[in-house]
Amino acid sequence: MKDIKKIKEELENKKELIKCAKEFDLMGDPTRLKICYLLCRHKELTVGEIAQIVGVSISAVSHTLKKLKEAGFVENRRKYRQVYYRITDSPAVCILRKRLCNL
Repeated sequence: MKDIKKIKEELENKKELIKCAKEFDLMGDPTRLKICYLLCRHKELTVGEIAQIVGVSISAVSHTLKKLKEAGFVENRRKYRQVYYRITDSPAVCILRKRLCNL
């Protein structure tokens, strides 16, 4: 089981999140940026884990992940009833990964 509280603490006091949000149009939304940051730092997370960590509804996370998936930023896999998301290795994500993963 992942330590959700510890992972959630990573998002606090990250001035760089706002700076990055301004640099990337798709990432202009702080929630999308937080999700990408989490997936960059953690191999994969479920929709429920992301919702709990970011503090938004599962529905909002699912909607955001759909947009990110359509843009090629994330991919998913299903294991029984859980859907796991991870960041992709596409060229567009290389820039994002370099910026977010090294905060």
